[in-house]
Amino acid sequence: MSNRADELSPVVLGERLKVARETANLKQETGAKAAGIARTTLIAIEKGQRPVRVEELQALARCYGVSVNSLLRRESVHVDLVPRFRSLPDAGDVGTDEAARKLNDLVRAEVELENILGVERPRNYPPERTILSGDVRAQAEQDARDLRHWLGLGEGPVQDLFALMDLQLGIRVYSRRLDSKVSGLFAYDDAVGACILINASHRRDRRNQSGGHELGHFTATRRLPEIYRDEKYENSREERYANAFGRAFLTPARAVMQKFKELTAGSSHLTRRHIILLAHFFGVSRQAMVLRLEELELTKKGTWDWFKDNGGITDEQVRQVIGPAAFEAVGEEKPLSSRLYLLAIEAYRKSLISEGQMSEMLKLGRAQVRELLDEAAAEEEEVDDLFKLPH
Repeated sequence: MSNRADELSPVVLGERLKVARETANLKQETGAKAAGIARTTLIAIEKGQRPVRVEELQALARCYGVSVNSLLRRESVHVDLVPRFRSLPDAGDVGTDEAARKLNDLVRAEVELENILGVERPRNYPPERTILSGDVRAQAEQDARDLRHWLGLGEGPVQDLFALMDLQLGIRVYSRRLDSKVSGLFAYDDAVGACILINASHRRDRRNQSGGHELGHFTATRRLPEIYRDEKYENSREERYANAFGRAFLTPARAVMQKFKELTAGSSHLTRRHIILLAHFFGVSRQAMVLRLEELELTKKGTWDWFKDNGGITDEQVRQVIGPAAFEAVGEEKPLSSRLYLLAIEAYRKSLISEGQMSEMLKLGRAQVRELLDEAAAEEEEVDDLFKLPH
């Protein structure tokens, strides 16, 4: 190991140790105590002014919850997103800190797998927009329309927002169970690109809403990290832009107007059934649908408040209209992060990582990883020369 440590300059290794400590949210005193050295010595190590000894490196790695191998690996990736979230005014509680760590770990895992397999994630980012002075909602509406046009989506509903962001734009998108208060996180780094983490515990319509909101940040405030909470007060132009962008992207004005006209034809009043069918068609929540109708002046302001005061629009009513398929099981983590899963399975198949490493990298239990590998093995049995890829 000492030889491998010598392969890296003290400056590079010191920086990796600093990133690992900050990601673990530990003070220098804690790391120094774990390694049995003075705090000033640890400062010198992190600055590359003093080489770290083998036993110190082992102790620090244990303390920071990382492997010595990951610190010494030449292609090791040191994603540094966590401190950015801690600088936000609404950060600091356990839930947001844990979510930031999870996003950081998933991005780091995906980039490490890319390095191991020698592949790169293509980026297909549109130019970043600037939020100008004036009406934020009007800008968001226009920018959402432009992005849909740039992506060739037309006016129809978005079938799978997360696949679109992952596979068409090249954004790193993940889904994991998070604290219920946290709906999603967004971060951007020049080295790894745009990254989004969505709360898998939320229902699909709510996840879509969170994804649309984060896509708004990607469009206009790409370099600002963000933690999205549903109850967050829209006290900034950036938040109001992101919310308006998400609504406009998921429920484009003309498409909503057209579908509204079709569904309400012959009716004298807007009913819960109308709302349920519209929300299901566009894949958004009932509340988001009603507020969009208010915004487009298809119903009067205060319509959603009226529904709330008069029993709301319940899940049972949705089941009666849509059927049992209206609600998928929450907490499903597999549909998102499809590229990450593919990379991990390929690395395992080539014996580049173990099942245990795969579990740690994907932040999944061993049973879930085994299920993934069994599915991959079943697909492997169907392999035929007909399906051989050209590369």
